[in-house]
Amino acid sequence: MPSASCATTVVLQALASAGEPSQLLPAREQMAFTLGFHIIIVPFGVAFTFLILLANHRGLRRGDEQAMLLARRWSKVAAVLFAVGAVSGTVLTFELGILWPGLMGQYGAAFGFPFAIEGIFFFLEAIFMSFYIYGWDRLSPWAHFWSGVPVVISSLGGAAAVVAANAWMNQPGGITMHAGRIVDVSPAKVFFNGAFWFETIHMLLAAYIVAGFVVAGVYAAGMLKGRQDAYHRTGFLIGFVVAAVTVPVQIFVGDLVARQVFDSEPAKFAAIELLPDSGDHVPETLGGVLIDGKVRYGLPIPDMASLLAGFRPSTHIDGLDAIPAPVRPSDAGVSIVHLAFDVMVGASMALLALSVWFAWLWWRHRRVPTNVWFLRCAALSGVVALVSLESGWVVTEVGRQPWTVVGLLLTRDAVTTHGNLWPFFGATAIIYVSVGTGALLVLRALRRRWAAQGDEDVQVPYGPEAPAVSAASPESRTP
Repeated sequence: MPSASCATTVVLQALASAGEPSQLLPAREQMAFTLGFHIIIVPFGVAFTFLILLANHRGLRRGDEQAMLLARRWSKVAAVLFAVGAVSGTVLTFELGILWPGLMGQYGAAFGFPFAIEGIFFFLEAIFMSFYIYGWDRLSPWAHFWSGVPVVISSLGGAAAVVAANAWMNQPGGITMHAGRIVDVSPAKVFFNGAFWFETIHMLLAAYIVAGFVVAGVYAAGMLKGRQDAYHRTGFLIGFVVAAVTVPVQIFVGDLVARQVFDSEPAKFAAIELLPDSGDHVPETLGGVLIDGKVRYGLPIPDMASLLAGFRPSTHIDGLDAIPAPVRPSDAGVSIVHLAFDVMVGASMALLALSVWFAWLWWRHRRVPTNVWFLRCAALSGVVALVSLESGWVVTEVGRQPWTVVGLLLTRDAVTTHGNLWPFFGATAIIYVSVGTGALLVLRALRRRWAAQGDEDVQVPYGPEAPAVSAASPESRTP
């Protein structure tokens, strides 16, 4: 495979005489919108099923009826969210071919491989989720529990496969090219590319944090309304403990990811640090934006960026001036990446502080906290976690610009050059908003039904009926 620097040189030579196609803006806006929507659903497919199994296991091991009721109800919520994720994910798949033919046409042989693996995991997840949902009262308790384990495993595999594709765009490898075309692909090197492990672990941990805090936030809000029963305490505890344990691990992994970006993606790191000029003793800038190549309105912490990057104040960091002008990100793009990174880190630190607060209250009282201010913060934790997740994806995606495949394919060369994409964007937005609104209405209807009935008499739509008990069977006789 030709080196990235050689490929970049070829791209730069062709860049000067080319203009941006009119389809570039609507295509990027549509991908931003659909990815931003879909990424909210991903944690519930990846991690919410794990919370369900935790509640199910607690119910079986301890005979905890409230935990079992939570597992049963959560499984129905998971089914709704799975359907939403299937729709939004399918639309994204079509968008890759329709909006970005340059990517799929030239690099589809490599880029498509992780998506093929994701498809296998998706079908496995769907099959076993149907077993689990329809298996309530139709399988033995432990057989039913174990039918849910493949759902968790396949969801992890599917998420890893999608992240592998994104990581490959950041650090492409595993391909041999001749005359601008792929002539050989090493699937293992494509999948397990240089950025795979860092990005995958970072994303999976984020999924568990989001799912845990969102679930905990729902029950914290209920507790604020006076519902201090075992049902709400158990629901809060399962979600919050999983998220709280994951947060410090995520912060440690995030530090490793940032250092990996420093080593392999200098343009993205310069944007993260809001660094226009290369140098050492680089400050860490909190807030601020880049205007006319100058940092404005930021709060610098002397030497901190160099210290975090290389553990020495003298660590040299390449700034934006080290990036060739034709492929240097714009001031606006740099500011977006920097501010998104600040929001992500700030939200993570706030969630860490909340987790420490919980640990202290638990250590003092040995029960679920009832402190009003703690519960108010916990009720908002899910929103904060989602903001952190979205910000992280902004850093990843916008930070790669103007490249679609770093060093090989510019975004402007990947986009379609045919048709007016704005109506397509509008139609897609209507679909997503409709699906999202429908999901919220269904979940609201389920909540109202559960509150009114207080039991599990609600039948699964289109599911097989539970086995009828024969009048002659021993179970039908009155003792």
